[in-house]
Amino acid sequence: MGIEEGVVELHDDKGKIDKKLTISVHTFSDLTYTSPVVFLYLLKECYAHGTCKATNKFRILQQKVYHALENSPQPGPATFVVWCLYVLPIFGLHCEGFSHLIISALRRFLNLAPISEDTSKAKVIAARLFLDIVGGLVDHDERIVVKILEVFDVKLADVDEALCQLNVQDDYKPDTAKTLVEDYIFKLIDSQSYMTAASLLEHFSIRHSGQSFLVKMMQNKQSRAAEKWATFMGKSMLCALVQEYADQNMLKQAYETIKKNDLKQEFPDVYHKCKESSLKKLAEKALWDLAEAKTHGDKQLLEYLVYLAMEAGYSEKVDELCERYSLEGFLNVKESEGSVLQSKYLHLDELAVENIIWVDEVDGLCAAISHIEGCKVVGLDCEWKPNYVKGSKPNKVSIMQIASDKTVFIFDLIKLFEDIPDILDNCLSRILQSPRILKLGYNFQCDIKQLAHSYGELRCFNNYEKLLDIQNVFKDARGGLSGLAEKILGTGLNKTRRNSNWELRPLGHNQLEYAALDAAVLVHIFHHFHNHSQSAGFPDGHDKIEWKSHIVRKL
Repeated sequence: MGIEEGVVELHDDKGKIDKKLTISVHTFSDLTYTSPVVFLYLLKECYAHGTCKATNKFRILQQKVYHALENSPQPGPATFVVWCLYVLPIFGLHCEGFSHLIISALRRFLNLAPISEDTSKAKVIAARLFLDIVGGLVDHDERIVVKILEVFDVKLADVDEALCQLNVQDDYKPDTAKTLVEDYIFKLIDSQSYMTAASLLEHFSIRHSGQSFLVKMMQNKQSRAAEKWATFMGKSMLCALVQEYADQNMLKQAYETIKKNDLKQEFPDVYHKCKESSLKKLAEKALWDLAEAKTHGDKQLLEYLVYLAMEAGYSEKVDELCERYSLEGFLNVKESEGSVLQSKYLHLDELAVENIIWVDEVDGLCAAISHIEGCKVVGLDCEWKPNYVKGSKPNKVSIMQIASDKTVFIFDLIKLFEDIPDILDNCLSRILQSPRILKLGYNFQCDIKQLAHSYGELRCFNNYEKLLDIQNVFKDARGGLSGLAEKILGTGLNKTRRNSNWELRPLGHNQLEYAALDAAVLVHIFHHFHNHSQSAGFPDGHDKIEWKSHIVRKL
């Protein structure tokens, strides 16, 4: 058998050839007279001479080994592999990787092959290999030990039989194998190899360890191992695990365990606490519709969601939820909460914005464009209705906001595109492609992409001139536009409405204010740092910010 240099073509997700990578591939066409040592040596040569990345090599060689097992290895595929595992430790650094490789190839092979005399013989040899590993005669990683036991289906009875064949002691009791395995597992626990220990306890159906083992795993942050073992032990241990999760405030893990194992009745308080934590995270991301859906009509959770909406100053969401689910007792609280929130966030009147003008017909469009063409600097933003269906396309951009110093125009893109697409295209081109007007955005690349995707027929969204993305000027700012506003202007933005229904007509008063504020604040941030950079310097160490270098002249 020789070694052939082959060219392997790797493909991307679309089925196209990504690039050609060479790997030294041996054609194991006939293993009748090939010993495990020679086989492994040739496998090592294949690996050493390949130029692929390690993961690609593994995949290709696994396929080669899988096919090689069909080419008459002696005395049979399963026994051939177990003898390979016996000699692999002499290959040093390659031992663990090659062990994973040939075991995974054998697993695939056995999935399609019926149980035979070969697999029965291999199980006997694998049980003996396990004893030699435990006894220190053969050196294999503990994870390989678990895989050997699993792929060859070695049980306590098989280990017992192997012990008897060794004739170590004539008076061994029937539970000798169990004692040996337990001692090995206890050593793994002492060395904090909890996942391996849990896997072996499950594999050999040993239920000796108690709740102290669970606590020990949790104390050492081995929650995956703890969950694996608790699932094997049954309901009482799963309940103990949930309590451990709750005590350590690991609410997501507690919720998943409760849900997966139908323990809601045992932990009603923990379950609701977990659900409330989930709702709070969604509310913090302004995913209100998704949070509402997650309540599944549960009154206690709905009331908590109303409380979160009040806390965020989202008064129309409070009204909407209270009306839809007939929730009472929130009116007085809402009024007192609202007065506190007035001073918490930035408001339009603080930016001296005098007008918010809704534009949805041709005369209003022409008047708006005429006003904007007289401006030197404007702020841009757009909004669209969120889509919570995984894998589906995002919704069309619903509105586009363009703000001058004192006026914000909100364009109903959906209606304007339906009624007067050509006029809309021409008018917006005069603004977006004007070299005289500086257009400000925040993370505007996302908006540009969404606009082009929503209205591919319009030329106005294909090219931009004189565009400044404020985010690129303050790369170290945290908290998005709200965080930047707080840093520059002293007060942040209330972002609770960013994922509301922007296709609603007419938009609510608070929605209009939110949309206007996002565009108007860009103009004020720009004037603020522009004025400071031309005078005595900028606060927080930003002396004379070079904003001009960030302007994109043409896009």
